[in-house]
Amino acid sequence: MMKSLMMGVAVVAIAAPAYAQSQTPPHFPADLTPAGVRAADDHLALEEVNGTEAMAFVAASNERALASLTNDPRYETFRAEAEAILTATDRIPTPSFLGDGIGNFWQDATNPKGVWRRTTLESYRSADTQWETLLDIDALSRAEGKDWVFKGASCLAPDETRCLINLSDGGKDAVVVREFDTTTKTFVDGGFVLPEGKHRISWLDRDTLLVATDFGPGTLTESGYPFIVKSLKRGQTLAQATEIYRGEQGDGGYGVSASVFRNGAGAMQAVVFNRPLDTFRSETWLWKDGAPLKLRLPERVSLYGVQGDRLIFSNDEAFRWQDETVAPGALFSIPLRSLEDRPSGPAAVSADHLQNVVFRPTERQSLQDVAVFEDQLVVGITDNVVGKLLRLTHRTYAWDATEITVPANQAVSLGDTSRGSGRVFVSSQGFLAPPTLSLLSPGNTVLTELRQAPAKFDASTHVTEQFEATSSDGTKIPYFVTRPRNQNGPAPTILFGYGGFQVSFPPAYKPEMGKLWLENGGVFVQANIRGGGEFGPQWHQAVLNENRQLAFDDFAAVARDLEARGITTPRRLGIYGRSNGGVLTSVSITQHPELFNAAVIESPLIDMLRYHELPAGASWIGEYGDPRIPEEAAWIARYSAYQQLRPGAHYPRVYITTNTRDDRVHPGHARKFAARLGDLGYDHLYYEETAGGHSNDADPVANARRWARHYVYLAQQLMD
Repeated sequence: MMKSLMMGVAVVAIAAPAYAQSQTPPHFPADLTPAGVRAADDHLALEEVNGTEAMAFVAASNERALASLTNDPRYETFRAEAEAILTATDRIPTPSFLGDGIGNFWQDATNPKGVWRRTTLESYRSADTQWETLLDIDALSRAEGKDWVFKGASCLAPDETRCLINLSDGGKDAVVVREFDTTTKTFVDGGFVLPEGKHRISWLDRDTLLVATDFGPGTLTESGYPFIVKSLKRGQTLAQATEIYRGEQGDGGYGVSASVFRNGAGAMQAVVFNRPLDTFRSETWLWKDGAPLKLRLPERVSLYGVQGDRLIFSNDEAFRWQDETVAPGALFSIPLRSLEDRPSGPAAVSADHLQNVVFRPTERQSLQDVAVFEDQLVVGITDNVVGKLLRLTHRTYAWDATEITVPANQAVSLGDTSRGSGRVFVSSQGFLAPPTLSLLSPGNTVLTELRQAPAKFDASTHVTEQFEATSSDGTKIPYFVTRPRNQNGPAPTILFGYGGFQVSFPPAYKPEMGKLWLENGGVFVQANIRGGGEFGPQWHQAVLNENRQLAFDDFAAVARDLEARGITTPRRLGIYGRSNGGVLTSVSITQHPELFNAAVIESPLIDMLRYHELPAGASWIGEYGDPRIPEEAAWIARYSAYQQLRPGAHYPRVYITTNTRDDRVHPGHARKFAARLGDLGYDHLYYEETAGGHSNDADPVANARRWARHYVYLAQQLMD
């Protein structure tokens, strides 16, 4: 049973792994203190993002990588096919409710930087949608001589004519913010403007913002995120803003933020401050009568909105409420007054106890999306990693649950919502099923289909199946295999994994993968290893900190299971992961080089003994542990791939890639790993893009080149 396995995981001892060698890696630190780790690192210069030595290393590495990848006869075909997919005009334009119409941000070959545009819902439903451009990012970039990347807009309800536009220089997470008027389609003269930063901003009213940002020296945490919230009036500078909430400089996570919850008419219902203590734990404070009031909520919590006087939230840890301990992953509806933590006495007790717990997942279910409306909730869940949709309606002392009809065996996710009209966009897709966009209206149990994306590759030759592998502690790890329907013998296979931060990976249509890989005879595997959120908070928390090795064991177990089933062999098996998936792939290569013949390690964390010193690494201490604490440094050092590289291990020729503008996961990780592979004489490829940031969303044309490089490399290693 899942529950008993999860309970057992918490007490699993970290024994010496079977892959360990008696030989100490040549660059392993003599001591694991920060000073000792630094002293053992002969590539610190590569941590200087634009340093002379670093950029010379990048230039030389890029030249070698491009010679190998772009000179391959498959490259131009792959690039053209990927660009045709990523810039196709028959893609579904992702909609958002914008005032009384529909907004969309669109990129194609003509506008690679994109246009923010709008239309009516009626026009959006039609075969010939008429779009009105609000803001042309390509034209703005040319006019201002900037490499602007659109990072979204936040518009003030209910009319949503005043919007805060987020513009990134080259794709960084840090953005410049400017106020925009959708009626005049211009930036507001004398409007709100914030300099580049990692801001947390909410509209309080038309002339007031709640802002958490860099207010000057001493106002950021060690991760570079804000811990102070101020009220900024129109016409004020940041220096003139009024402080309304303060955390502490030693706080972890991603920075304090203010959320303004509104009803369907745009009226404010509550202002809530979130103060992160680490990556996942936080305090929740209600702004009441001009002062913050702490709420009695679990530290691991997700807030979804306010319904009347009730807060809608889920618990990511066991939560004791009114004489009952509720297991993690449930959905709650509790009056705010009952959650107030008043020093004068206990909080008020809700009389309608039966209404407090709205939804409880089973062992194989997980809460994924929640849309809050005036008298109902629309909830997306996964059941054994397949999507379901529920409508929960508030009755006296109870909630009625109605299942919405959705496509079988696909991922289902909620899009943007219109609280005023009670509508929500819903998308569904599968590995072989292109996305379908639908609209769910109040009272309906059947979705109204709006758009169906055309197929971008021939799926008729393939089939998707779900299997399970058994990990090192007996836990069953599900994974999806998309392979030729008439597969005859082991085939070239890509194994994808992530396994962190409670991020779920349900089935997804990956058109570039289908065209460049499946159509050429390849197999694609997606492993739902622990660390993700596929089975709720416990699936994630089972591999935090000292138990991290179990996530790597899960991935290796899937690789072995693929071989046992005859789907592939180590010679034909490659792995792909990015960001936290870069931890996974780099560790997998160093621990189990015998299982794989290729690895695309993208935008990765790799030096886990120094990750907290590379911006914004300290915000993830709740996930991995703190290398400054000796006990925690010891367990991190056991898997940190940068320190664990050793001679004579027969690593495959790996491909490491990152982005100079990535201000989320520092490019030094990838650079140093590549350099150390070179020191030890291992053949490898390293390529560093100079624009796009962590999200690779700067330009679909550039993104096509990125995917072409990936699949050329994988074809070289696994198909040739």
